[in-house]
Amino acid sequence: MTANPHDWLNAHGDYLYRFALSRLRDPHLAEDVVQETLLAAIKQPNFAEQSSARTWLTGILKHKIIDCMRKQVREIPASELLQDEEANMDDFFDQTGHWVDKPQVWNAPEDSLQQQQFLTILQECMSRLPQKLLAIFSMRDVDEMENEEICKALQITPTNAWVMLYRARMALRKCLELHW
Repeated sequence: MTANPHDWLNAHGDYLYRFALSRLRDPHLAEDVVQETLLAAIKQPNFAEQSSARTWLTGILKHKIIDCMRKQVREIPASELLQDEEANMDDFFDQTGHWVDKPQVWNAPEDSLQQQQFLTILQECMSRLPQKLLAIFSMRDVDEMENEEICKALQITPTNAWVMLYRARMALRKCLELHW
């Protein structure tokens, strides 16, 4: 790819925007973090061409997205952190702590993931998660970040991270079972 900073927007802008939008779910925030990424890259031109410009810019973008998520998490009112879907997790278990209905067996999840319908429903279910739960789910299960990195990025404890990840997964499971 091109290493000329003047060509980065044309060459990589759409890719960076889609990447940011898939994680932030807000077109305006995605535009902002892409702009911040390009500005940071131009201000600190330490691109050594050891990788492609796109890879280098994506690395900067990932950090800008984490910063944005961190800022959003701080600004979310506490009342929005608990939603109805989270509050009803007890519906899955009986009084002894066992499953009321065992999770469905998905014979070939790889095939299901390839179906556009499933991806659309999954995206809709993810959009219903509170921002903090979406952030931790995306970081852990989509970006495959380690728990230690996530805790550092979101400034939370490991115990809190696991609880939040559990809540996100359970809310997604409930949503997928209802709509898929």
